[in-house]
Amino acid sequence: MGIFKKKNLTEKTKVKEETKSVKLPKKEKEISLVSSVIVRPLVTEKSAILASKNMYVFVVKNDANRIQVAAAVKAMYDIKPLTVNVMNVRGKTVRRGRVEGKRKAWKKAIVTLPKGKSLNIYEGV
Repeated sequence: MGIFKKKNLTEKTKVKEETKSVKLPKKEKEISLVSSVIVRPLVTEKSAILASKNMYVFVVKNDANRIQVAAAVKAMYDIKPLTVNVMNVRGKTVRRGRVEGKRKAWKKAIVTLPKGKSLNIYEGV
């Protein structure tokens, strides 16, 4: 029985304190949420037409769901969306002569905002 040494309990608590995750302030959490969900706004003719109906289109990460997209839009623009529609866009098969390839699959989210609210997505375009 004398072979085993008792470990000092203070060493264990020191290790636990060092390995605890650092709590981020609320603003930094929101920024990380937005960057981990929304990739960019999708700027096309169709999305410009939808913007007149308070519907905005975003390219989002492939593993994002509609709840995460709604939270990211609220964090980014301080507007709670009415609805969020999410769809997967298949990657198309393309050819350049004899060489065949495939474009990447991606996910698109259409966010509907309440009446009277709008986003300034097309400022720098």
